[in-house]
Amino acid sequence: GQKAKFFPDNHYLELAWTIVPAIVLAVLIFTGLRTWNDITAPASKEAEVIEVIGQQFAWTARYPGKDNELGGVNFKLIDATNEFGLKLDDNKSFDDFKSLELHLPANKEILLKIRAKDVLHSVFLPHFRVKMDAVPGMPTHFKFKVTKTTQEMRDELGNQAFNYEMACTEICGRGHFSMRFPVVVHTEEDFERWKLSQESWLKQNPDYLKNVPVGLRESAMIKAGLPVQAGVIAVQATAVGSN
Repeated sequence: GQKAKFFPDNHYLELAWTIVPAIVLAVLIFTGLRTWNDITAPASKEAEVIEVIGQQFAWTARYPGKDNELGGVNFKLIDATNEFGLKLDDNKSFDDFKSLELHLPANKEILLKIRAKDVLHSVFLPHFRVKMDAVPGMPTHFKFKVTKTTQEMRDELGNQAFNYEMACTEICGRGHFSMRFPVVVHTEEDFERWKLSQESWLKQNPDYLKNVPVGLRESAMIKAGLPVQAGVIAVQATAVGSN
């Protein structure tokens, strides 16, 4: 014999489920914006600057050489070998080198510059709680700091097979699953030793010396770690071959 109570509306209930979610979302948005502004703000002068570029279906990293400055790039210069589109009229690019692993120093600020060559990719470093899309035609970046080396994490987990990794979290095509990028975190001293052991991109590709302006070639050879005489012979041989 009980009857359901009927009421067409309840103003207090409507206000509650409108105002409470609005307050919660506003707090989330403002705290998120504060974090966003922090990680995308200009990095310190001491920061380690590294560039990663995504393509179907791989990542490549570019590091500055001894000058600690990345050279300029132009997408129109990208080809099968010059995958970064390095501008070879820029003195800063001569000692840049590439890596097929992402090597990072621990306890030092890192500025990660991000580009994509074809479709939308996404840089995701789950262990460091950072993520940023790689957008064609729109370079992105963020700064962060790693607090534990790879070996320290292995010891902490009791797993000597542990490795950090970077993944792509955009469905970028059939080969999306293969975009797992090994990440190695060193002590700052070991990281500097690793950098010094790497060959510049120009040293690995001396044929591209012909694209360096004549007035900069000697400087390019010295900075790239090429013997000047060997570099001259390589340029001359390339010129003869092209003729």
